[in-house]
Amino acid sequence: MATPQDVLPSPALAAVRPPAPEAAAADARIVARRRPGQWVSATLALLLFAMAANSVIRNKAFQWDVVADWFTSASVLNGLTLTLWLTAVTLVLGFVLGTVLATMRLSANPVLRTLSWIYIWIFRSTPALVQLLFFFNIGALYPTLGLGIPFGPEFVSVRTVNLIGPTLTAVIGLTLLEAAYAAEVVRGGILSVDRGQLEAASALGLGRWRVLRRIVVPQAMRSIVPTAGNMLISALKGTSIISVLAVSDLLYSVQLVYLQTYQVIPMLMVATLWYIAVTTVLSIGQYYVERHYAKGATREGLPPTPLQKALAGYRRLRAAADADPRTGGKR
Repeated sequence: MATPQDVLPSPALAAVRPPAPEAAAADARIVARRRPGQWVSATLALLLFAMAANSVIRNKAFQWDVVADWFTSASVLNGLTLTLWLTAVTLVLGFVLGTVLATMRLSANPVLRTLSWIYIWIFRSTPALVQLLFFFNIGALYPTLGLGIPFGPEFVSVRTVNLIGPTLTAVIGLTLLEAAYAAEVVRGGILSVDRGQLEAASALGLGRWRVLRRIVVPQAMRSIVPTAGNMLISALKGTSIISVLAVSDLLYSVQLVYLQTYQVIPMLMVATLWYIAVTTVLSIGQYYVERHYAKGATREGLPPTPLQKALAGYRRLRAAADADPRTGGKR
C-alpha cells in the first residue's frame, strides 16, 4: 500500500502540512472589536455638551462680568465663611450625637433602644424647614428656660428670646436633624463588620476598647465614609435653608445683593459657582479618605488615582516619543 511519502515528494508534502502552533500564533493578527455604537453615542453626548456649554457662555443674560465683580466681594465671602462654619459645626456635633444614638440602638437595654428609635423616627419624618421654624418659634412654647431640681424649684432662669437667636436656632435645628441620619450611618457601619471577627477577638481575650479601635472602627469606616461624605455635601447645600431665618449665609448674602440691584440671575450664579467649588473640594477629600480606609480590602491593591493615571500616560507618551525613529531618539 502506497504511503503519502511515496506519492508526494517531500517539498510538496511540506506544503500541505499544517503550520506549527508557534508559527500560527506569530502570524495571527489581533483585531480590536469595532464598537460603532459607542463612538456614535460619545459623539452625540459631546455635541450636546458643547451646545449646552455654548448656550451658557454666550448667553448675555448671565452677565458674566457682574458675576466676576461679585464673586470675591466681601459680603459674599462673609456668607461663604458662615456657611462653611455652620456646615462643620452641625456635622461634627451631629455625628457625635448620632454615635450616641447608634450605640443606644445597638444596646441590650430595651428602653435605650426604644428612645433612640423614637428620636430617629421623629426627626427623619419631618421636613428640615418645619423643624427650623419650630425651633425659631420655641419661645411661644417655653418663654423661659431654667436650671434647678427636677419637679422642684428653679435656681436660674433665662428668657428664651434672649437666649436663642437665628444662628443658634440654625445650629440646634441642623445638628438634631443630622444626628438622626448620622445614627443610622454609624449603626449600619458597625453592623457591616463580620460578627465572627468579634467572637474571635473575644476568644483571644482582647478588651472591648481594643476590639473597637483595632477591629470594628477600621472596617466600619469603609461603609461609613461614603455615606458620611454624601451627608457632608448635603449638609453644605442644606444650610441654604436657613436663609428663611435671616441668617447671613451664602444664599442670604446673595439675596440681599440682588434685592438691591435686581441682578437676580448673575447673583444666583455667584452662589452656584461657590457651592460647586466647595463641593468639588469636599468630593476630592472624600475620595482620598475612602482610599485610606480601603487599604487591604482587595488582594489586587488600590487602583491608581487620577493623578497617577495622568502621570503614567505622560510617561508612556514620552517613551513613545523617545522610541519614534523619526525623532532619532530625541525629544
